[in-house]
Amino acid sequence: MNKWIVGVALLISQISLAQVRVVTELTDNWKFKKGAQALASQVNFNDKGWQKVQVPHDWAIYGPFDKEIDKQVVAIEQNNEKVASEKTGRTGSLPYIGEAWYRNEFTLPHYKKGQKVLIVFEGAMSEPKVFVNGQKVGDWAYGYSYFYFDITNQIQEGKKNTLAVQLSNQGQSSRWYPGAGLYRKVQVVVKNPESIDQWGTFVTTPYISSALAKVNVKTKASGENVRLVTQVRDAKGTTVAIDSTGKRFGKEFEQNLAVANPQLWSPETPYLYTAVTKLYVGNQLKDEVTTRFGIREISYKSSVGFSLNGKVRKFKGVCLHHDLGPLGAAVNKAALRRQMQILKDMGADAIRSSHNMPSMEQLELADEMGFMFLAESFDEWAKPKVKNGYNRFFSEYAEKDVVNLVQATRNHPSIVMWSSGNEVPDQWGAEGVKRAKWLQDIFHREDPTRPVTVGMDQVKATMASGFGALLDIPGLNYRTHLYEEAYKAFPQGLILGSETASTVSSRGIYKFPVEKGIEKQYPDFQSSSYDLEYCSWSNLPEDDFVLQDDKPWVIGEFVWTGFDYLGEPTPYDDKWPSRSSYFGINDLAGLPKDRFYLYRSRWNTNQETLHILPHWNWAGREGQTTPVFVYTNYDSAELFINGKSQGIQKKHNATPQTRYRLMWMDVKYEPGTVKVVAYGKDGKPAATQEIKTAGKPYKLVLQPDRTQISADGKDLSFVTVSVVDKDGNPCPTATDQLTFSVKGAGSYRAACNGDATSLELFHLPTMKLFSGKLVVLVQSGEKAGDIELEVKGKGLQTGELKLKAVK
Repeated sequence: MNKWIVGVALLISQISLAQVRVVTELTDNWKFKKGAQALASQVNFNDKGWQKVQVPHDWAIYGPFDKEIDKQVVAIEQNNEKVASEKTGRTGSLPYIGEAWYRNEFTLPHYKKGQKVLIVFEGAMSEPKVFVNGQKVGDWAYGYSYFYFDITNQIQEGKKNTLAVQLSNQGQSSRWYPGAGLYRKVQVVVKNPESIDQWGTFVTTPYISSALAKVNVKTKASGENVRLVTQVRDAKGTTVAIDSTGKRFGKEFEQNLAVANPQLWSPETPYLYTAVTKLYVGNQLKDEVTTRFGIREISYKSSVGFSLNGKVRKFKGVCLHHDLGPLGAAVNKAALRRQMQILKDMGADAIRSSHNMPSMEQLELADEMGFMFLAESFDEWAKPKVKNGYNRFFSEYAEKDVVNLVQATRNHPSIVMWSSGNEVPDQWGAEGVKRAKWLQDIFHREDPTRPVTVGMDQVKATMASGFGALLDIPGLNYRTHLYEEAYKAFPQGLILGSETASTVSSRGIYKFPVEKGIEKQYPDFQSSSYDLEYCSWSNLPEDDFVLQDDKPWVIGEFVWTGFDYLGEPTPYDDKWPSRSSYFGINDLAGLPKDRFYLYRSRWNTNQETLHILPHWNWAGREGQTTPVFVYTNYDSAELFINGKSQGIQKKHNATPQTRYRLMWMDVKYEPGTVKVVAYGKDGKPAATQEIKTAGKPYKLVLQPDRTQISADGKDLSFVTVSVVDKDGNPCPTATDQLTFSVKGAGSYRAACNGDATSLELFHLPTMKLFSGKLVVLVQSGEKAGDIELEVKGKGLQTGELKLKAVK
């Protein structure tokens, strides 16, 4: 450390520390009532009969499922529908519609008169109106937006303060399950008048070499005669750069700090630095903000593609809706972490938030775990897709929502691109072009360092109007047959697969004959897990693989979707019961479908993949053709049925399917053992895998994702429950009804089996197995100790598991 840095460090250590900002998350002490009167905004309102809840909270996830909820009679233009039909599960068939109130009484013992107080919401579904001590302090419109209000004039020193929030969800306001309630964090920020603005810090890394990185820090702050000191600390907490300045241009300070031998952020090495920014008046500390950031360089160039830290790479991404299956829209970091660990194992390196602002927790995990992020804003602009969608708010709120999105999240190194819209009807006509440019200009004004895209499905229209040409990055949703034409028509010299595949399947369900099919439907309302079924507007995974591999100007893809989500049960959105999607690579419970291994065989280059489908329990199909597929990162393999070779298959370019799958189409079913032997490039056996015909269900097996969880009242262990026969073979067709009980330092939270047609409620301690499996969520309490989970089923050996909650 040089002398100047030592001098500043000594000066800081000698300065008296005043009370600086305190951020309080309002998690407990909430009371909730759906359909409450407007009097709930008043301080002395009697709320004794109201339900006690914790925030984040989603009131609708507790059900019941009802086909009459938000039944929409509509022709879905995005799906090329021409004739309106009744859609019963489009928004999940859960009771999200209506008005509700939340109330919380809180004290701020650290607050002193003269300080500033903000109330910060990271998402409120939807159209929130906020009251503090009986006074309305503001409202917002978009349920996915982050926003805050200054409540300094309403706060009482040394007394209880009452916060009341009114929410209102209209029917026909969404195309998927939107959730309901205060489903993301609510925080109170107390700070001095001389302080750093909310989301007022912007850290970029405009110059990077192996020896040195320039870290630029722009900070907006209020107050007279203020001075700013910023320290950059490495992952160990060691200060590696420091700068002090009293110069301000308007409200903004600007500092440049030199970091020697920088560690670069990437999905493979997600190294994080911290900027600690302190605001002083004289020698008195007035405010302090800590900002995590990464040192990384992104580049998008014609004919070269996307580069991260100087290395060309393609996005191996998935799209994710915001719900967490059985938890609904309520944010939970443990659930998000599990999702992202599953995606990491698959080899994914990117996520697109579809089609709205991501949660802060998801971005924090993306930074830590190494995911590049495409942060999206809107599913609608001025022209509607649904009657009561964002089109009602666009003209008044779009700029405010974009500004808040960018300012709140721009320091996350994971974000490498913004999206201003998804399949907006405004793709048609001159007005849409103007809106696209207007929104893109706002993103550029707030963040000049990242490009902007739009997920375009009306590709011909955007070619004709100039819409696609003005975007930083043209994003194509499907339309694989138009990639070449779009590449020639658009000037950018590259194409992003902003939404790809939309292959539909149900975990562990297989249909015969095995053939490619569009919009195929079956009496059980399931889709085949042979991964050959898709929608009228979509395609199979390998159609995108070919583009990724053969076209250097295709910069990657974001598959629709990484996980199933509530609502949009295509191709059964006009059938009942069907209330969640079939698009996921993983099901609603987070259990991998067969397709997971197809993507893993391509994306996970560090680990072996060798996966056989279908299962081998086909009583009644003896002697009938039952094709066997193998998803593997080996080029060839040999298949054996009960020890008899079915021949060697090798990947080849005759069709997109044979290029990426090994397929034995003429196998005749006979009970017993299916074995596959994969061969290495030297022609020698490299790996084996086998599955067996299972006997009767005998015993329940419990496999937790973690045996030790934090005793914070929020953490979760996801326990996969499966059933095996006497010999330990999985029973892939079991549908037994199970019951769950939890004792000790935790509680039962929810269960999910991944069946899109199930109407069983997630929070009740009973559920049927689907294709032999389900997942139980066990939640910690706030005290350390042992947790015991017991799972029972009629005629089955009970499954027992011990977990531990630790402080």
